[in-house]
Amino acid sequence: MKREQSVWYIILIACAAGMAGFLYGFDTAVISGAITFLRDLYSLSPAMEGIVISSVMVGGVIGVGISGFLSDRIGRKKILMISGVIFAVSALWSALAGSVLSLILARFLGGLGIGFASALSVTYIAECAPPHIRGRLGSMYQLFTIIGISATFYINLAVANSGSYQWGLEAGWRWMLGYGVIPGVLFFLILIFIPESPRFLVKNDRTSEALQTLQRINGQDTAQKELNSIQASIEMETSTSIRELLKPGLRKAMLLGIFLALFNQVIGMNAVTYYGPTIFNMMGFENNTEFLATSLIGTVQVIFTIVAIFLIDKAGRKKLMAVGSSLMAIFMVLIGIVFYFEIQGIWGLLSIMGFTAAFCISMGPIPWIMIPEIFPNYLRAKAVGIATMFLWGANFSIGQFTPMLINNVGGAFTFWMFAIICAICYIFVMTIVPETKNKSLEEIETIWKPEKRYISY
Repeated sequence: MKREQSVWYIILIACAAGMAGFLYGFDTAVISGAITFLRDLYSLSPAMEGIVISSVMVGGVIGVGISGFLSDRIGRKKILMISGVIFAVSALWSALAGSVLSLILARFLGGLGIGFASALSVTYIAECAPPHIRGRLGSMYQLFTIIGISATFYINLAVANSGSYQWGLEAGWRWMLGYGVIPGVLFFLILIFIPESPRFLVKNDRTSEALQTLQRINGQDTAQKELNSIQASIEMETSTSIRELLKPGLRKAMLLGIFLALFNQVIGMNAVTYYGPTIFNMMGFENNTEFLATSLIGTVQVIFTIVAIFLIDKAGRKKLMAVGSSLMAIFMVLIGIVFYFEIQGIWGLLSIMGFTAAFCISMGPIPWIMIPEIFPNYLRAKAVGIATMFLWGANFSIGQFTPMLINNVGGAFTFWMFAIICAICYIFVMTIVPETKNKSLEEIETIWKPEKRYISY
C-alpha cells in the first residue's frame, strides 16, 4: 500500500521550524518598547542605548557561526530545541535584570539561542519542503518573524497603557521582556513532534527513517526519487571542508549568500523596528500614540508578508526583490523629506508603511528562502551559518549605530543613506541574482558547477 503525501504534515514541519522566526521577531520588537523606559531609567547615551539593543546580535553572530557545525553532528532538530530553551531562560533573566550589565548579558544569551535557530530553521525547511512549494514554506520563517514583531508591538502598547509612566520605569519594561518565556517554551514543545531533516538522516546512514519522512512529505513514488537524488548528491562529494566554498562556482554562491544576508539588514527595516516609537515621537507622535503607530507598522508587515507567501513561487524571487528594492528606495527618500522639512503627522507614518510593505514582499522573506537554496547538500548548514553571521553582523551595526546617526547627522540624512543602499540592492538583484523558483535543491546545485556558470533569468 502506497503512503500518500500528507499536506498537514508538511505544514506542521514548516510552522514548527518557522516558530524560530517568532522568537527572532519577538526579541527584535520587544526592545523598541522597553528601551523607551530603559533610556530614562539608566540615563543611557546614544552609544549605550545601541549596546543594550545590539548585544543580542553579538550572541546571534556567535550562534549562527557554530550552528552549522553543531547541527551536522547532532542534528537540526536537537539544536533548534536547545535554542528554544536558551531563549526562554534569556527572557526570564532579562525581566529580572537588576542592572544594565545584567540585561546586556541576558540579551547576549538570547541572541545565542536565536542565532542557532535563525540559520537552522530555514535550512531545515529547505531540506524538507517539496520543490514546488519550497519558497512558500520557506517564507514561513519570515511570516512568523513578522507575526512575532507585530504581536510584540501590541504587547508593548498594552503594557505601556497599563499604568503610569513611572510604573513603566519600575515594572512595565520587565513585563515586556518577560513575556518572551512563553514563545520559547512553546517552540521547544512543538519541535518534539517533528522529524529530523531527511538529508541529515541520509548523511548519517539512517536511510529508512529518511524515506519514511520523505514519504509523508512527498508521497511514496516521489519520496523514492528524492531519496535517490539525495544519496547521489552525497556520494558525489568527497569533502565537507568549508574551504570548498572558496572554489570556483561555490565561491560565487557564497558571495551571493553573503550579499543577500547583508541587504536583508542594511536597507533599514530594523532601524524602524528597533527604534519605531522613538522615530514616531520625532515625527510628533506622543502620549503613547508612538506605540500605536509602531503597532500599525507591525500590522502592515503581517499583511504583506502573507501576500509575499502567495507571490514567491509564482512571480519568482528575482522579480519580487527587484520591484521591492526600487520601491523601498523611493519610500526612504520620502521619509528623509519628512524629517528634513519637519513634516509631522500622517505623512511620515504613510511613508514608513509604504517602505514596510515593499520590504515584506521582497528583501524581508526572500533572502531567508534563497540562502539555504543556493548551497549544495553537503555544505548547506555550514554555508548558511556563515551567511547568517554576516546578517547578524549587519543587524548589530543597525542596532548600534542608528541612534548615533540620528543624533549626529539627523533623521533626514540617515534615511537618505538607507535610500542609497536600497538603490544599490536593486542593481545587485538585477545583475547578479539568479532565479531559483520551481527548481529542486539538486538542480540549483548544478548552477555553481564551473561548466554551468549561468542560469536563465
